[in-house]
Amino acid sequence: MKQVLMTLCALFITVALYAQSDPILGKWQNPSGEGRIEIYKKGEKFYGKLYWIKDSAKKDAKNPDPKLRTRNIQGLEILSGFVKDSKTYVDGTIYDPKSGKTYSCKMTLKGNDKLDIRGYIGISMLGRSETWTRIK
Repeated sequence: MKQVLMTLCALFITVALYAQSDPILGKWQNPSGEGRIEIYKKGEKFYGKLYWIKDSAKKDAKNPDPKLRTRNIQGLEILSGFVKDSKTYVDGTIYDPKSGKTYSCKMTLKGNDKLDIRGYIGISMLGRSETWTRIK
């Protein structure tokens, strides 16, 4: 009986650890090399923060809300509200500090080290894509 309980405990711990890890979590580099994004999970949704940019003093000058135009871009949460659907993360938004606009977005893992980001208005066909690379 003790052996069975030990085996069940080990199995539950393994399942719990596997459930907590997700391949999208971690740090990613955008293709221009000017920004690095950390993707993390809050509750059941995924978010991303611009944790490093080349010009760390750069402000959110294009933000549509005048009160937010003096905040630093570094540290901004630019990815919000994604839910996992197999290897794709959907129903989220991405904020573009260069334009001050927020777009619908989906993210798709390509292997372990590439992440396709698609920002769009309305339907996914009307948008722009870029591929981020995992930072090791």
